[in-house]
Amino acid sequence: MPAALYSDLTADLRSLLTELAQTPERFQSWDVHIELAAAGGLVVLQTKRAKGVVDSLFWGRPPKAAENRQLPEAAAHAAIDRFLGLGAHLALADALPAGVTLDENFPHCAVRLAYRKKAAAKSRSLSMIFIGFNVADDAQAYATQAGETLPLASARPLMTDRLHEWR
Repeated sequence: MPAALYSDLTADLRSLLTELAQTPERFQSWDVHIELAAAGGLVVLQTKRAKGVVDSLFWGRPPKAAENRQLPEAAAHAAIDRFLGLGAHLALADALPAGVTLDENFPHCAVRLAYRKKAAAKSRSLSMIFIGFNVADDAQAYATQAGETLPLASARPLMTDRLHEWR
């Protein structure tokens, strides 16, 4: 079964993260943890609002650096926005098998997000690991090459114990 593309979900996620950054007053609560590995560097965005208190941390590690550094909030958001704006995305269906790593030539991003908008009936959550590509053809070629090595999601919606689309 061919790997499923997630560009529609990442486009929605991109809009949601922009809304959260620009108009946080629309949200009752949120808990966001995003780790983006791209071009040998790392960007981490963590923000949480619970009981009216917001706690945020933005940090990263430049390529070939050994130490993490605090990042400006705008820089962290811009890097993640660029990733989510790529032309195509695949998702892992499960944790990587022991000894398997993702190809550093392709950016990948782990997203754990839970939020509740004001006046919403319930909270929503998402936990996914995405791999980004410029175009869908590149994503499909990668999926074919990865074969059985990577547990790529092939059916939507993804619902496993650890990883899931919106619920």
